[in-house]
Formats: sequence, C-alpha cells, structure tokens
Amino acid sequence: MCKLACAPAALVRSKLHTLRVLLLGLLLAASAALAQTPPPKLLVFIIIDGLPQRQVTGYRDQFAPDGFARFLDRGAAFSEAHFGHAVTVTAPGHATLFTGASPARHGIIGNEWRDPQTGAAVYSTGDATATYIGQRTQALDGTSPRNLKVETVGDVLRRADPRSRVIAIAGKDRAAILPAGQAGTAYMYMAGSGQFASTSWYMQQHPAWVDAFNAAKPADRYFQAEWKALLPEAAYARSLPDGRLGPRAQLPMRMGRPGDAKPNAAFYGSLLGSPFADALALEFARAAIAGEQLGRDDAPDLLVVSLSGHDYVNHTWSAESRLSHDHVLQLDSLLQDFFRDLDAGVGRDNYVAVLSSDHGFMPAPEWTLAQGRPAGRITGAAMVQRVNLALERRFGVARLVLGTSASALVLDRALLAQRGLDADTVAGAAREALLAEPGIAAAYTRRELEGGSRAGAMHFEAVRRSWHRERSGDVQYVTRPDWMFGTATATHGSPHDYDNHVPLLFWGPRWIRPQAVAAAVDMVDVAPTLARLLQVPAPAASEGRVLPLAAP
Repeated sequence: MCKLACAPAALVRSKLHTLRVLLLGLLLAASAALAQTPPPKLLVFIIIDGLPQRQVTGYRDQFAPDGFARFLDRGAAFSEAHFGHAVTVTAPGHATLFTGASPARHGIIGNEWRDPQTGAAVYSTGDATATYIGQRTQALDGTSPRNLKVETVGDVLRRADPRSRVIAIAGKDRAAILPAGQAGTAYMYMAGSGQFASTSWYMQQHPAWVDAFNAAKPADRYFQAEWKALLPEAAYARSLPDGRLGPRAQLPMRMGRPGDAKPNAAFYGSLLGSPFADALALEFARAAIAGEQLGRDDAPDLLVVSLSGHDYVNHTWSAESRLSHDHVLQLDSLLQDFFRDLDAGVGRDNYVAVLSSDHGFMPAPEWTLAQGRPAGRITGAAMVQRVNLALERRFGVARLVLGTSASALVLDRALLAQRGLDADTVAGAAREALLAEPGIAAAYTRRELEGGSRAGAMHFEAVRRSWHRERSGDVQYVTRPDWMFGTATATHGSPHDYDNHVPLLFWGPRWIRPQAVAAAVDMVDVAPTLARLLQVPAPAASEGRVLPLAAP
C-alpha cells in the first residue's frame, strides 16, 4: 500500500493543511470551552520549597489517596517542567512562577546579592522603610516587594477587579512577599515567636483573624512533640538510613531541646526543619480562607501557600535521606487533609489547585562519590582568594574582586577606576582564572552576556536568563555537575537538571482535563496559565505560553 510519502506533493500539502486546520479547531474549541466556564472562585497554589521532581516520581506508590495523588491520578501532571534560569534558588523561583518572567526581567537574581556599584549587601525582599507588625525587625529582613521590577498574576487580578483578594503565606519572608506582588498581602512565619506576621508595607495592624490565630499560640502545641515516621522501617529502603548524611539525627525526633522548660526562640526556629511548620502554614491558610472569606463571591481570589520545611530538611540531611523521604510523605498527608477542608469549605467545583516547587535539589556530593561519579565542594572565599592572586600577578593590584554575588564575581569598580584598569579586560582575566578552578564548568563576562557573543556555549542561555544588567556581577559562573558551594549537606542553585526539574501539577474538575504531559515545559509558562484560568491578561513581562489545560 502506498504511504503518504509516495503521494503527489499537492496531495501531501492538502492533507497537512487539513490536519493543521483540525488541530487549530480543537485548540480553539478547548479555549472557547474554558472561556465559557466562569473562573474558579479560588485558585490555590501550593509551593513546596526545594522539592525535586525525582522525589514525586520516586515515592508515588506510597502516597495517600488524595494528596499528591489528587493531581497525579485526577489532574494534569507535567513531568518535564524545568526552570530555564541558572541561579535556581528560592527568591528567583517564586518570582518567576508568578510573573512569567526570568530573573533577567523581574530583577530577583538571587536570595541576596551585592550592589555591583558599591558592593553593599542587598536582600531580595529587604526594605528598610517597612517593619514586621508586632515582631522584631532586623537589618536585611524581608519586608516588601520593592525589589521586584515587574507585575505578578495577583497584581493583574487585583487591577481587573479590586474585590479579588490575593494572600500569600510562607515559612520564609521572600516566599510570601514575591508571590503576593505589589497588590496582594504577604504573611510569613516568625521563627523567633512561632507566629505569623505581615509588615507595615501592607498594613498598619493585622486583621482580627490574624490576632486571634496568634493569640492561640498554635506553634506551642508542638513543644516536645515527636516527628514520627509515617511508615514501617522497611518502607524506607529506597532512601539512606538516618545518620548517613548530615548532622546525626533519627526518627522519632523530639521538638525542643532537652532541658528547655517551655517554648523559646530556638524551639520555634527548629520547627522549620520539620513537618510542623508546614502544618502551621496550612492551618494559617485555613484561617485566612475563613477570615478573608476567600472563594465566597464571583470575584476570583488567589491564595499562595509556600511550604518551606522541605528545603530546610534537604539542606540539612539531603533529598536522598530517610528524613527527606518521610517529609515528602508527611507533606502528602497534610495536603490530603487540607484538600478535604477545601472541598468542604469552598466546594470541589469552586476552586483550582496547583502544586509546584521553586527549585529542585542536588544530591549530596558524598552520596554521588559513593556511586562512583565525580563530585566535590567549593569554598567560595578560597576561590575568590585564588582569583585575586591570579589578577594581582597580571595587573599588580591586590583584591580586585570584592566577592561573590548570585553566582557571579563582583569587581571592585572604585579600585579599577583608581588604578586606571579596564573593567572588561580584568573581567576576562577573572574568567580565565575561574575556569582553572576544578569545580567550575563555565563562566561569562558582563560584555559577553550583554552582547550575546557566546550564544550556544555551555549553559549560556540559562546564565543570561539569570543575569540582570543593573544588579548582577561582572563574571557569572556555573559549577560542574555535582559540585557545590558551602558546608550544608546538600544544596541547589545551578542550571543542572537536578536543580531545575520540578513537579508541575494542576487539579480542578470544572477547568482541567486529567492528563499526563511528557512534553518539556518552561516554568515561565506557569503565570500566563494561571492568568488564563483566572480570565485576566498575563503579566506584562511574561515570557511564557499558556499550557494546554483543556477543559473537561
């Protein structure tokens, strides 16, 4: 039988044209069906800080029936969702999810950075003009979205209908403030008191429901409580036993130091590295739903809950540990309970739920070495010292590099001007010195990133998407796979797959058809997709496309 390839060219073109028309018709029909359905009364976005996709797929058979499984079995699951920027840390990840822009556009290049002109420290959500309400505020604490240069989905939603409410809750300040944007309201866990607080940037005093929540001291319930494994010992055979990596610890783990008679700041801070701070964040979210009457009228609301505990657990013990394995299962159980309450309080047919992460997590270098693969650790101060020595030998001037900033070297511009040195020439020499370091895979200068002159080179596009002309340093670098900076057991922050590959899950029976999507997705696609669901325009700086969430 003659194949299509054997047919006359005119016939092939005709058939292809017919196929394109049919496909376009299906897409338009799906879009029209979504547009005819009113937007959800509430869109709930759950961010699990530091959750790599490999943990979702690796433990899927152990999930409860209605936590992660709600998305995986009855929602839309995108298995190849990746952040396209190079510096994969909390603040840029949260900003990208809700602006649809890369750090090169939204300006949040790291959790913190140095001002390239002065070398002064800048915190991603720092604002000296704003303070926490009822809590102590220290220098560089996160108190406002002033450093975010573009609008978020919540900003667009509030502009479209001021009745819409946008609430963001997190264990970390930056994880609440950046999703809330300019027009929403952020509440964050106070590690010194166990309470949740907003800042004077948003309001002068808390609503009554927040005061009532804090007055009940819910964090105190976990004093001397035990974090116990959810499953029998044999169920954790696929993860490393307690004590193999990181500080010595094992389950059950008691909250609070031995000898402490009552809750104190150390206890409240320790909850962040356990399931209990996440339970508190979800409890506060329930209070916000009731107190703000979220999802109760025809103006759609947005609730963002960033669960920060997993990031602390993975930094301390690694994503390969039994503690991290169990923490995923604990989150799964907490989500099941939260969704049950949403179903009862808001109504299953009234809300959409989305779940993702701000970045993945690398395996601990020691674990990777044990698998027979190269890995290592880099001491940032020692690396800067060696680069400075190389520059001194060439230019005769000491300490031309001030330090590091969001995976970049920052040159001392005042010293360069004083000695009459050309910044581009010094940056090129610093790049050469960096590439001599055993743990550095690639490095690019300001001139290269501004001009796009290394397009196609290793990780160049990811680096350029992380680099901001006004805020980034002078030589941006990328570590080799499985090499890391710092003394934590494990970390993140690279453009490698283990750091940029995250879950992306949607559920909402009225709006989303169950489907498993294996096609590659860039995380800048999330914000325009949220905007489509809420039936508002995409944020102005968005680079992404609307994901194919065909209505049932």
